[in-house]
Amino acid sequence: MCIGDYAKGTEAKVGSVEGTRDDKPGVKARSAPRSTPREAGNAEARRARLVRTIEGEIVPRLVLARRVVREDDATDRSRYGTPDETDVLELVRLLMQHELGVAAAYVETVRQRGATLDLVCLELLAPAARELGRRWEYDECDFLQVTLALCRLHQLLRDLSAEFRGGEFEHPRERRILLAPCPGEQHTFGVSLVGEFLQRAGWEVWQEFPGSIEEISSLVRQNWFAVVGLSLGSERKLEEIATVIRAIRSASMNRSIGVLVGGPMLLAKPEIVQFVGADGTAPDGPQAVLCAEHFCTMQSAVNG
Repeated sequence: MCIGDYAKGTEAKVGSVEGTRDDKPGVKARSAPRSTPREAGNAEARRARLVRTIEGEIVPRLVLARRVVREDDATDRSRYGTPDETDVLELVRLLMQHELGVAAAYVETVRQRGATLDLVCLELLAPAARELGRRWEYDECDFLQVTLALCRLHQLLRDLSAEFRGGEFEHPRERRILLAPCPGEQHTFGVSLVGEFLQRAGWEVWQEFPGSIEEISSLVRQNWFAVVGLSLGSERKLEEIATVIRAIRSASMNRSIGVLVGGPMLLAKPEIVQFVGADGTAPDGPQAVLCAEHFCTMQSAVNG
């Protein structure tokens, strides 16, 4: 499973970007020394800059992100033919037993019922990927069947990409995100799906599949990223992903880089975020966009 492969409806849990990572609950803070007039003036200037950033960048950008990724929330979703479990199982059957064109025709049928493109991605394609993973995990189908079905699912997503993104954006460096599975992980559909939502919201998305900690460290050392999103497919990888995150922070060209993690176990155990040293998690693509926007705008406020 990958980032975005979670049960819908759970709110994003975003760690504080502003605070230090060394803060410890229960420890009494020492009294701050009195500020000199110059220090007080500098602090006031920083506060004024932060207010301007919030008014001019953070609020408009979050409003845009929420409009882009939740434009259908104000309307009763049942009116738009939300795909259900029957649709998911039928798509999985078609992906496993037929050529791509048959599955694509079925997706188009679901859309003609009124399902928006967001709903197709979140309520049909993503659950289909989870169902294929479940069948593989419980030996209900063999490796070749799952591989072919996932290849067809990836192609469906690629075919929908141009329409889903809805146009090209200028990509300033401050809106660049790296998405990757934990080194050695094979499940990548969730990473691709989250990438589509981020690109739609105007982010420059780098999707990489590093084979080692050294590879991902090299990427963040040589390229500037505002955020790194990592997918965690197994609880057995917790120590490894914690090591990866430490390596990213140590090597990153952006010293205040934000780190998101995702994976199915995070819904039941949100404390994993803190355990591995990440800044937050999100249950799906739209919430991942909001988390990324949060990191980006707060970095702008702090760095001026």
